[in-house]
Amino acid sequence: MSQNCNETDCASCGLDCPSRKAPNLKAPLNENSKVKAVVGVCSGKGGVGKSSITAILAALLNRRGYKTGIIDADLTGPSIPKLFGVHSLATSYDGETILPVRTESGIEMISINLLLEEEDAPVVWRGPIISNVITQFWSNTLWEDMDIILIDMPPGTGDVSLTVFQSIPLDGIVMVTIPQDLVNLIVTKSVNMAKMMNIPVLGVVQNMSYLNCPDCGRRINLFGNQSSSISEKFGLPLLGELPLDETIAELTEKENIEGYAGNDLDHCADVIEEIIKSK
Repeated sequence: MSQNCNETDCASCGLDCPSRKAPNLKAPLNENSKVKAVVGVCSGKGGVGKSSITAILAALLNRRGYKTGIIDADLTGPSIPKLFGVHSLATSYDGETILPVRTESGIEMISINLLLEEEDAPVVWRGPIISNVITQFWSNTLWEDMDIILIDMPPGTGDVSLTVFQSIPLDGIVMVTIPQDLVNLIVTKSVNMAKMMNIPVLGVVQNMSYLNCPDCGRRINLFGNQSSSISEKFGLPLLGELPLDETIAELTEKENIEGYAGNDLDHCADVIEEIIKSK
């Protein structure tokens, strides 16, 4: 600590002090909200099934008896409501506080598609407006006694990711990838961003990892055996591998992702469950 430090205004202090405190940028919860744990689901790369992983995890945790919510932070490509067959608009009881919409099994969610009159209306907003909406999803939404909120992150390391990492008290993130070198390169950028922001990376889920032969049952690695590349590179646990499975595609088309009964993400859910229990 510098001998000239007054210990009162570290945020604006110009001294190069090793004990200088970082400003608190976390957005407050609604005064009537209570959330035990928050976990982000990230990839850095679009098209890897990140939203499906988020939805399946939410359904799995919900079936285990945890009150579960989802923040759909992908404002320009929201897909969470459609995965669950939710098309009703979110409401408010006081003109300011947003009430999340519930799925049939009781999962609560908020998404930009639940605030637009037309689901296919494009969101053509600049970064500051998008970041403000994300903050409102956290601060202006009534999250009552939630055990866990999962945040479906957009691809990339831009404004929204930065806003979530800085404004929402994340307990960790799950990285989603598929077995391709190009995707792993881009996912690496997201892992490095999380490390820069001191956000714990809980582990890696590899989607589209393999194909089960419908005739002989043999596991076929269509893209080679790369399931451990990201996890080994960063010393992260492999939390699950999902196959190329027509069941997931069919449930997605039927807007009934809650009906997926596979156990591929059990280990990932176990890790998140331990975080909830620690609160």
